Amino acid sequence: MKERPILFTGAMVRALLDDRKVQNRRIINPQPQMVTDGAILPWEGKPVALMQLLQQTKRPCPFGQPGDRHWVRETWAAFDADWRHPGKPHDLRDGPWPNIAYQADGTLPSGATGLWRPSIHMPRWASRIQLEVTAVRVEQLRCIKESDAQAEGVTIEDRHMNGYCAGECYPPAIRAYRELWGSLYGGGSWDANPWVWVVEFRRVLQ
Repeated sequence: MKERPILFTGAMVRALLDDRKVQNRRIINPQPQMVTDGAILPWEGKPVALMQLLQQTKRPCPFGQPGDRHWVRETWAAFDADWRHPGKPHDLRDGPWPNIAYQADGTLPSGATGLWRPSIHMPRWASRIQLEVTAVRVEQLRCIKESDAQAEGVTIEDRHMNGYCAGECYPPAIRAYRELWGSLYGGGSWDANPWVWVVEFRRVLQ
């Protein structure tokens, strides 16, 4: 079993804690290719064949295999016992500090004066969420199903509640996930329809 850190936004952390997020999609880098009539083209074969090719070329999923675990990094803050003196970076390497606050839970405790620390700087001892990988597969991004979009932990806002709407070909959860994807990867990233790793997991209760 291998253990890896993984970063999530505050909204996705809340979805993890609610057990609404049990899938995670990440772009395969570099994108797979195939040779057709001597030309190197984007991969157009079946997902099963691509998975076999990646295994043969020793390109396993960098986000783990079944049985591996992730510990989640999120925006956080550390304080001493009276919540008034935030930990300095050089003090936080070994930890643990007596009090930890997580931005996904809301504001800092009353009287606390420290600043939030970026998720990338969270040490292992401060993480509160562990995930165990249960399955890994590959697919093109826009092949996502409505049930899979829901498993990504998206929140269907009011404008999505009526299902399909004028000019839309996707049901509500996929539309919400499309918006999330665009916020993470930029304009045009959904239309690019890249091949992605699909990692399924369960939250490990500590």
